[in-house]
Amino acid sequence: MLQFTKTKAPEATLVTTEDFIIELFCCVDDVLLDIPKHMQAELYPSEVGTRAILFAIKGVGNRACYRWLERDFTSLFPRLPERSRLFRLFVTHREWAARFLAAPTVLGVIDYYGIELIHPIREGRTPRQISKKGLSNHRWIVGGKLCLLLNKLGLVVGWECATANVHDTQFHPLVKQFEEQMRVLADEGFHAKTGDLANLKICERGTWNVRMVVETVLSMLTLVSHFKRVMHRVWRYFELRLGWTMAAFNLLAQWHVLEPEEHGVVLLSIAEFSL
Repeated sequence: MLQFTKTKAPEATLVTTEDFIIELFCCVDDVLLDIPKHMQAELYPSEVGTRAILFAIKGVGNRACYRWLERDFTSLFPRLPERSRLFRLFVTHREWAARFLAAPTVLGVIDYYGIELIHPIREGRTPRQISKKGLSNHRWIVGGKLCLLLNKLGLVVGWECATANVHDTQFHPLVKQFEEQMRVLADEGFHAKTGDLANLKICERGTWNVRMVVETVLSMLTLVSHFKRVMHRVWRYFELRLGWTMAAFNLLAQWHVLEPEEHGVVLLSIAEFSL
């Protein structure tokens, strides 16, 4: 679970991108500090994690992100591996992203997010296609589904992914993992004909508006990380993008101390970190 702590930043502080990357590295290093460096590796785990999270925040293709790092931040990344090797490192060490997941709370919320991988007109053009056609926000997409489980603060506790054609009930195992820890709110799409899980609360439309926190999170991911459409053609690379994006969101959402306002509402924002 995410363990680093930060102090509240002063008002109206202007931080350059270089300063942000340095501070991000310190936060990542706090979380991955106990992972030993392989004797044949050139990069430490925190160096790999920082680059992976920058890729998730930048929200562009791997070529564009690599070109950006190589062009503008050579001083910060003097030992930048070749592009394909760097992204293979991200895939190999994707499990490190789980260390940035938040702790569960008594009340949580779950929802899914459709991610387009190819344009619908290109469906079926190649036998290597990893995406499927499904409905997302009342329109057809060809891609995948990301299912998010959030705690009461709006931080990501767990996630799973599948192709866009699967039913929401396929994500019940994610809810079941926290059967003894969380009461999870969900919309009617997660209702199963054979019966729902004991810790799953199906909310009718127009009720339990606290569930809208997940819409806020998904909106931030769309606008900052350009997460609605990605260009991965191999499933494990798609999973690496999801995992490190969840890690990036939890880091950025807690960049300044999460403090509730006078009505007890915690305001989430990551807009200032758009690269």
